[in-house]
Amino acid sequence: MELKENLKKALFELRKEKQRKFDQTADLIINLQKFDARKSQTNLFVSVPHKIKDKKICAFLEKKNKDTETITPDQFKKYSDKKELKKLVKNYDFFIAQASLMPKVATTFGRALGPAGKMPSPQIGILADVNEKAINELKKTINNSLKIRTKEPSIKVAVGKQSMKDEEIVENIMTIYNAILKALPKEKDNIKNLEIKFTMTKPQKIQIR
Repeated sequence: MELKENLKKALFELRKEKQRKFDQTADLIINLQKFDARKSQTNLFVSVPHKIKDKKICAFLEKKNKDTETITPDQFKKYSDKKELKKLVKNYDFFIAQASLMPKVATTFGRALGPAGKMPSPQIGILADVNEKAINELKKTINNSLKIRTKEPSIKVAVGKQSMKDEEIVENIMTIYNAILKALPKEKDNIKNLEIKFTMTKPQKIQIR
């Protein structure tokens, strides 16, 4: 409960700062300690209760689909061009694929999507059946999910927008924090402190002890 109260106080302070002309993103930074990012790689999908933003999703499917941007096998050739491949990775937040196409997707797009952490994954993003219901359900799951990877001793993740209610941002933070806590080898002992900020503000620090 104490953490929730501290988060609310931090948000109260952040909202006193100069207003900007755009809807700032609320970021959570979890600073780690006694943690070797090379040895203990955390790779998580966390479902948050409140959607942060609509993600741009692209699907690798056998046939064009009206519910999502689609790349079909006859278009794969185009992406042997490195520039096109780079552009594709930059343009979309998330990629999904029909299960039957995964081997082809891996050989054609793996070298670009893999390092960017955008490869369709069995955890979230592979479709066995392609139908309207399956695609729309998957899109909903993706829009409410965050991918969290630890590549360094701090984790930075977008947890909301300034326009959201404080309670919603706090609920998202608690969900993410608890999921990360469980995934860390020494749980709470691996966490030094938390910081929360909006895009253009200085961070508010929160001690965990």
